[in-house]
Order: sequence, then structure tokens, then C-alpha cells
Amino acid sequence: MAMAAMVRRSLGHRFPVRSFAAVAQPQTFAIYRYDPDKQAKPFLQDYTIDLKACGPMILDALVKIKDEVDATLTFRRSCREGICGSCAMNINGKNGLACLLYIEPSKQAIEIQPLPHTYVVKDLVPDLTNFYNQYKSIEPWLKRKDTKAKGEKEYFQSREDRAKLDGMYECILCACCMTSCPSYWWNPEYYLGPAVLMQAYRWIADSRDQFTEERLAWVNDTMKLYRCHGIMNCTNCCPKGLDPAKAIVHLKEQVAETYKDGWKSMMTGEIVKNKGRESGMMYM
Repeated sequence: MAMAAMVRRSLGHRFPVRSFAAVAQPQTFAIYRYDPDKQAKPFLQDYTIDLKACGPMILDALVKIKDEVDATLTFRRSCREGICGSCAMNINGKNGLACLLYIEPSKQAIEIQPLPHTYVVKDLVPDLTNFYNQYKSIEPWLKRKDTKAKGEKEYFQSREDRAKLDGMYECILCACCMTSCPSYWWNPEYYLGPAVLMQAYRWIADSRDQFTEERLAWVNDTMKLYRCHGIMNCTNCCPKGLDPAKAIVHLKEQVAETYKDGWKSMMTGEIVKNKGRESGMMYM
């Protein structure tokens, strides 16, 4: 032991002692704050945390701030794996999921805001009532005119027909694409938006569904469908790598190819059957 200590002292001038203490890496986050109970204007509040003591994702930083700095900060989160879509928000100007976006250290503050052009419940929590009501309006379930009796075999699909649903069924309804679309900003009460239109086409393209014409007739509307101008913001920001713009193009193509004059009366019948479907704001 004594010899080892002498060797360390003799080599000390050539090999300085290393400090294994982690060097702090501060990062500032500018987070949107709004409390409806205080009736004050929204503002950006700065929080600085040490990235060395934090996980790598934006959501990790938000959880750390809420747990250790400011318990009043409000946001949604659940799975932490990009499946539930709860933590959708606008980070440095682009919509995404906080649990999937890495913290990119910067001298500038990382700006975190709620999904744009939405009513804000509190802080980073947007009101998605209209979006979910519009999703209800397309009747997102299998509709059959001849149903099998209980206990009979399921409705089979060929592999080719099943493959047509790839790129659509994976949607997690996070609303990132909806709230990045200028057309949806302008007409949220009538235009169905990229996620809802993609899901409408998902059921139209499903070989097991027998209400294809009725679905096409109902969606064939100047406001519901044709407010899409192919801006591509939806595809650019989708956290699951889906292409809503492509689905909308296919939907428009199918409407053009299969349109019949009889759709007018069919569309009228669909509207009368369920008037509440005509506007996301009105459907409760």
C-alpha cells in the first residue's frame, strides 16, 4: 500500500488526478403557460435544467421540470413510446410527440407550445373535442349489409387487400397533422382534416366494408374533402412516418372514378340519417 502511494505521488506531476464528477450541462426550455383560472394572457416561462441529470427526450425534461421545479406545469402523457399520441405538442416550431423527440442541446431556449390553432385547456393541453367529434363523424368501424350469425367465421381478406391498409391503420390520432394544416386552421368546423380523411379512406379501402359508395358520397363535399390543397405539412410532421396527403389523393381519385349522379340522393339520405355528422363542432 505504501509503495503504491509513493508511485502515485511520483507520477502526480505527469498524470493529474481526474475528477469523475459529472459536469453540469444546463439547458433552458421556454414553455407556454396559460391558466384559465387566472384570466391572464399566455406567456412563455423559462426553466433551466441539467441535461446530465435528465433523460434524453423532451418528455423527460417536462417530467423533470414538473417533478422537481414547478408542479403547476400541465401536459398530457401516457405511454412514453409513441403509441398513445397523448404528448403531441409543438416543439421549436414543429409538431411532434415529446416522447419521441430527442433534446438537442442549444444555447437558445428550446421552445415548447401546445398544438397550434387549438383552444388551450391549460398550459400544453389542447382541446381536441372537435377533432375527436370529426373522427366519430366518419363512422370508423366496419359496416356490413349482410352480417354473419354469431359463431360464424370472420370476414377474410386476401394478403393483397390487407396490404392496402398499410400506412393508414397505424395512425394514433395524435392530431399533429391536423393542427399543422393551414386549411384546417381556416375551416376546422367543416374541413375534416388529414388524419380524419385518411381514416375515412382506410374504411373505404377495406375490402370487408360494404358501405363504400355511401362513405364516398358523404365525404364528396367542397368543404369536407376539397379544402385540402396538398400543402404537405401533414406528411412532413407525422411522428409515425405516415402519408396522409397521399391517402387524400387516393380518396379524391376514387371519388372521381366512381362518381354517379345517384350519389346526390344518397348523400342527402346519409345527411338526414345522421344530421349530427355534418359538423365536428355540433356532433356530441
